[in-house]
Amino acid sequence: MNIDKLIESAKRSSWGRAKLNFLLQRFIPFNRPHGLKVVHIADNEVKVKIPYWKINQNHLKGIHACCLATAAEYCSGFLLLHKLGMKNYRLIMESMEISYKYQGKTEAFATFTIDEIDFERNVLNPLKTEGLVYKKCIIEVHDKNNNLLCVATTNWQIKTWEKVKTKVG
Repeated sequence: MNIDKLIESAKRSSWGRAKLNFLLQRFIPFNRPHGLKVVHIADNEVKVKIPYWKINQNHLKGIHACCLATAAEYCSGFLLLHKLGMKNYRLIMESMEISYKYQGKTEAFATFTIDEIDFERNVLNPLKTEGLVYKKCIIEVHDKNNNLLCVATTNWQIKTWEKVKTKVG
């Protein structure tokens, strides 16, 4: 099954999301220990659940700052790649800024929503002409009681594969 069909299935059913999460844990092994799961996906929004597990906690038994940051990165990068097409573009996070607001003592949810007009104007159109663009994404993380835990801003560098230059060796 190709990834686009899998994502479309995940938009419509819990079984589709379960299959997607299973594969994402294999493709992105860094996130596996944290138990991050895509719980909602739509054309312009992704929501990722952060379980309130011991491994995700800091010394005060709140959700660790780095776990919150990881979930924010995950949902924004995933939605951008889904919208762009994973085969067409290389995505690397250039920078991240986070403002922490509240200590999370329950499961939490990172949500990223993208405006379609902004995406077309500030990502797709420049990519067509320049082949390279930077996109800032604002992600909010709330606990299950809807307390705002943090606001993250990721800045993604997006390139066409033709513009990618890597050194071998």
